[in-house]
Amino acid sequence: MSNKAAAMRLTPEQLTVPIDLDSLGFVTTDELEPFRGILGQDRAVEAMQFGVAMHRPGYNVFVMGEPGTGRFSYVMRYLKAEAKRQITPQDCVYVNNFDEPREPRVLSLSPGTAGALLADIDKLIDNLLATFPAVFEHPAFQQKKSAIDRGFNQRYDRAIDSVERKALEKNIAVYRDAQNIAFTPMKEGKALDEAEFAQLPEEERERFHVDISALEEVLNEALSSLPQWKRETSNQLRELNELTITEAIQPLLDPLIEQYAGNEGICDYLHAMRQNLLKTVIDQLVEERAPEARPEAYKKQILTEQYCPSLVVGHPDSGGAPVVHEPHPSYDNLFGRIEYSSDQGALITNYRHIRPGALHRANGGYLVLEAEKLLGEPFVWDALKRALHSRQLKMESPWADMGRLTTVTLTPEVIPLAVKIVIIGSRHLYYTLQDVDPDFQEMFRVLVDFDEDLPRTLDSIESMAQLLKTRTFEEGLAPLTAAAVARVLTHSARLAEHQQRLSARISDIFQLVAEADFTRQLANDPLIDTAHIDRALQAKEMRTGRVSARIREDMLSGVILIDTQGAEVGKCNGLTVLEVGDSVFGVPARISATVYPGGSGIVDIEREVNLGQPIHSKGVMILTGYMGSRYAQHFPLEISASIALEQSYGYVDGDSASLGEVCALISALSRIPLKQGFAITGSINQFGEVQAVGGVNEKIEGFFRLCQARGLTGEQGAIIPRSNVPNLMLDDTVLEAVRAGQFNIYAVSHVDQALGLLAGDEPGTADDQGHFPEGTINARVVDRLREIAERDDEEEESEESAKSEAKPDSLL
Repeated sequence: MSNKAAAMRLTPEQLTVPIDLDSLGFVTTDELEPFRGILGQDRAVEAMQFGVAMHRPGYNVFVMGEPGTGRFSYVMRYLKAEAKRQITPQDCVYVNNFDEPREPRVLSLSPGTAGALLADIDKLIDNLLATFPAVFEHPAFQQKKSAIDRGFNQRYDRAIDSVERKALEKNIAVYRDAQNIAFTPMKEGKALDEAEFAQLPEEERERFHVDISALEEVLNEALSSLPQWKRETSNQLRELNELTITEAIQPLLDPLIEQYAGNEGICDYLHAMRQNLLKTVIDQLVEERAPEARPEAYKKQILTEQYCPSLVVGHPDSGGAPVVHEPHPSYDNLFGRIEYSSDQGALITNYRHIRPGALHRANGGYLVLEAEKLLGEPFVWDALKRALHSRQLKMESPWADMGRLTTVTLTPEVIPLAVKIVIIGSRHLYYTLQDVDPDFQEMFRVLVDFDEDLPRTLDSIESMAQLLKTRTFEEGLAPLTAAAVARVLTHSARLAEHQQRLSARISDIFQLVAEADFTRQLANDPLIDTAHIDRALQAKEMRTGRVSARIREDMLSGVILIDTQGAEVGKCNGLTVLEVGDSVFGVPARISATVYPGGSGIVDIEREVNLGQPIHSKGVMILTGYMGSRYAQHFPLEISASIALEQSYGYVDGDSASLGEVCALISALSRIPLKQGFAITGSINQFGEVQAVGGVNEKIEGFFRLCQARGLTGEQGAIIPRSNVPNLMLDDTVLEAVRAGQFNIYAVSHVDQALGLLAGDEPGTADDQGHFPEGTINARVVDRLREIAERDDEEEESEESAKSEAKPDSLL
């Protein structure tokens, strides 16, 4: 190995930085104090404190970050702690609007008193049922009613008696029943029937007819005031009923009015109830008006539906502000709904069918929503913005504006809205909302940004260990040994893909510990140790590794063409990362390049067939810029070349293959073979500098496993960007192979370094005039490009000459 290659080779110590066991300072996590708060999210904590403390409109909170960083649990814990110190909002009920039943009124009560009001009204209804109709059966009421009826009857009888006396003077009898009054002729004190009357002389019959007609006029005159008598009697009976009802209700309502004297709304409602009861008692509770006796349960239901308030929200007396999380933020679940019942095929409703939503329960406090679920529900986002802008909670059906609600509905009185919305979502959603919704920035002015990793310091390591102690205690898991904690934190650094950082995706760490505890239980061990952690990691890889194992089998059987020995022109092994579900693994892929004379330029086959995504296409275009500036300063870059990622049948994105692609292209131009025992990853800029890429650990391990399955030779290895060295947290199997000299990892910072490793020869360095030493790789590339350019020039000249000879002389 040359000195330059040795300098680029990484030592085992550079491939991972495990947690120092001696620095932990404990034997098991039982010795640690529990951890409270949020780990390594100082920026997010400060923003959250500001957002909760700022009470001006528009300062709602958007919590931004990736799932698993503890954002939701922290938000709920912090809000509940803050809410306990705040004022408990008032209780709220809807009551019947007797003047306009379609517009129920809302009443506000002191916290914790809504239940008492409902109980008081329910007790009042029971007392009403016990009072009525018993009051109307009392002798005093019956005497008064009889007196009114008797007065009417006396008037009626006097009028009839006066007519009857006049009729007797004419020998005419008066007959009356419940419905009619009739006149009948008499002779010798006896009423005549029709046969007897017909035998009378005509003069006598005519006289009877005249007298009866006169008597009928007298009768009509005597009873002309009958409607007035009935009206007066009806009024007297109504006044008696109202007086009786009022006197009976007064001892029931007055204590309630006195009890709620401090609440004007409740007092107004009780007074309105008093007036409405005058009608309801007669219509519903007096048995003589009903065709048949009604059961008590039916009567109570009628009164309850009409008078008992409908609870919107009730709070404990000293519970602080509410903190509500709505896991399913549909329109009805957020804003409430009006339910309907069927009555003989018709849909009916009333104020008792109003069902509150999460905004009602959270009013005066905090409402926590998840952005992905919120934006997936129709009508919700616009309605939420309207409510926040107007600061009113209005209950209406979203289908009404679309003409799909055809039944009669309610228009409940609006409720003042004072709630702080906390939305939890991803970075992508936050920036998308900022771009497409101009109202979003005005309504969600506080951003709480949760980082995905945290600095690896002694304090953060100690805090993470304390957090593990807290979670194992809460979940009933066994304590961890110090070595197990060190192994878990080393895995956390691998998740963060950085030697000096730890992953903030706490849920992944807790999941690993829970699975390790399961393996501990199977082994019947008292503590979670490193063996349990390793076994849990291996078990998860086995569960999720079907796809990677199948791809590796195809490579070993030759279905997927990947060489790990020998050398080839225009071919090299690139390193890619695949993500399938929660499984992320590296897969080597052959990069090939071909060159031939022509002017097509460098063709990206992936882009031409619409498989190459924009970032990959950008990498190939940068590659073209590098080739032109590096090798074609004294002649045009006139070539036709094709670059492909072999046996890729899906979308290809990312520019991490551009280093391998330029090496394959240079190999094709210079006809220098590249070692197939290497796999390479890295992005380049137009000056040939190698830039960092993602997933470097998985990429290296993917190629290593293939080489391991075929047999390690000591000549195999991976080439990565120098700037990716801090990201290395490799598996122990790779480290052991590197220590044994069976596998090598090189870090490069320029294309020439990678080319030298792959070709096993110096690429050559340009002098001040830009000329490369004769015989070097770069010099051969320049010679080949010049040859192609000159050939193209000669072909163009010959074509022009042929055209000139074939052109006829001009006619003068």
